[in-house]
Amino acid sequence: MKLTEELESFPYPFKGDIYRYSNNSALLTPPSSVEVTKGYLEDIKLKRSLLSKHHSRCFQSFPHTNRAQWEAMELILTDLTSFFPESFHLKKEGKKHIFINQLTQEKHEFKLGDDSTLLDEPLDFIGRHVQEDLIIMMQRDGDLYLDAGQLCFPANWSLAFNHGMSFKNIHFPIPGFKEEGLDERILQFLLRLEAGNPWGRKNWSLMAGNKMDTSLETFDQWGKDRKNVTVENAGEFVHLRVEVQKLFRLPRSNAILFTIHTHLLPLEKLIEIPEWRRQFYQILVELPSYIVEYKGISLFKNKILAYIEKKGEGSP
Repeated sequence: MKLTEELESFPYPFKGDIYRYSNNSALLTPPSSVEVTKGYLEDIKLKRSLLSKHHSRCFQSFPHTNRAQWEAMELILTDLTSFFPESFHLKKEGKKHIFINQLTQEKHEFKLGDDSTLLDEPLDFIGRHVQEDLIIMMQRDGDLYLDAGQLCFPANWSLAFNHGMSFKNIHFPIPGFKEEGLDERILQFLLRLEAGNPWGRKNWSLMAGNKMDTSLETFDQWGKDRKNVTVENAGEFVHLRVEVQKLFRLPRSNAILFTIHTHLLPLEKLIEIPEWRRQFYQILVELPSYIVEYKGISLFKNKILAYIEKKGEGSP
């Protein structure tokens, strides 16, 4: 079958018929920290609106992250201009840098490392030009801490609440994460990340509705939609939400830059591909209750299964 552009570019996250929490990271190819997709302008408009209205919810930083923020900004600027040269340009005139975003028709002049030449903190500035959420984990005392971030499209978590937390404390609510030793294994993997060898992974969830901003602070606005899923509306209303997460060691500050690009695909589009439909059905049927509960799909899981069966999957 000939795939639509939407399906062809969608980062389908599953590899087998069974899903469990794991460190499913792989070396990143190509090694770009960001992507530019068809929805670029729409995402940027939404990000900037959220930052304007809810800045403290969407951006947090400690002063000691300034150097890492500049380093992250420099990396992202390099990737934008290297991987998407038709849309982004960076000129250097002595100490002055001129960044041109052709997509938004904007031009910015600044000096690297000089805070007085930017209206926002470096991470907050560059985050307004990319679709990704940006997190900086600072390394000290054999651990990683979420010390800065611009997070506009969280999947049911709060940057303001997690700001300053260690890696293990951030992931403590995930069932089985500590008990099965995943927290320590993944932490050690992250601590061993080397500059110049970025890694990527995919995370997934199911959304009732298509909101990008599903922060804990706005749960009252989007959480109730879970009760509104029916067999009849599941195809259009329920979305597979996939985060493409990328990890970069910043060599000068030794921090880790964590970029998160969120993609949404309605269920009716997902099941257009027979193998995806079959595999996704099997995964949902087998998915343990503790993962179903944590991912927030217990209220509508059976309705999704019934919808897929109605569309031709049937029982395994």
